[in-house]
Amino acid sequence: MKNFIEVTELKKVFGNGKDEVHAFGPATININAGEFVSILGPSGCGKSTLMLMVAGLLDSTSGKVEFESKLVNGPKTDIGIMFQDNTLVPWRTVKGNIELQLELRGLNLKDYQDQIYNILKSVNLEDFAERFPNELSGGMQQRAAFCQAMIHDPKIILLDEPLGKLDAMTREKIRADFQKLWMVKKPTVIFVTHSIEEAVQLSSRVILITPRPGKIDREIKIDLPYPRDLKVKRSTKFIEYVNSIQEVFHKYGVI
Repeated sequence: MKNFIEVTELKKVFGNGKDEVHAFGPATININAGEFVSILGPSGCGKSTLMLMVAGLLDSTSGKVEFESKLVNGPKTDIGIMFQDNTLVPWRTVKGNIELQLELRGLNLKDYQDQIYNILKSVNLEDFAERFPNELSGGMQQRAAFCQAMIHDPKIILLDEPLGKLDAMTREKIRADFQKLWMVKKPTVIFVTHSIEEAVQLSSRVILITPRPGKIDREIKIDLPYPRDLKVKRSTKFIEYVNSIQEVFHKYGVI
């Protein structure tokens, strides 16, 4: 049986000759449908480079990416994607930004009005549907951007450190929102982060990336129940996962 997402010997090198920078790989990663996989590594290890190649937004130097056995050879329009900086346009309301995602795909807005309300309600933004981005906090903007990425029910969601600029309390709230939506719809998620706790809390599997050039050190299956609330985070098993990953990066001199 073929994997849902297959990354095979993927590698990226920028520049040539003495200016050459080996940014990532080679690496091989197989992901099943419905998995929540975190790519965890230190800053500068090539995590975002990997994500851009998986999304078809950056050409690889060698290797390939396949979704459901189909080669990725250009930008993917049937996925949901979020970056550290949200993609909300300032001249549209929250609802308008979500509708923009549908408009760009030629979908009928009338068919999605209930879905827009429901997804906003799921992240406690239903009362802010007619607000503009500059009227929202950073955390609310990211929740709106997540709704924007999810509204067309993508089977694959790519999250490139979308919580990186948020404060600790806001991150925790949005993690819970992400987790709740994933548990309901079960899209296949690739989540790039440098937060060990975040990766363990959200993921069914964590892939550890070495310092640059990023290569796979190991993969860790996270065998913890969902939802991973405060009780789970306080459990001995959760703490053991965090500690074992910290040990890996400690050996690299990262922490």
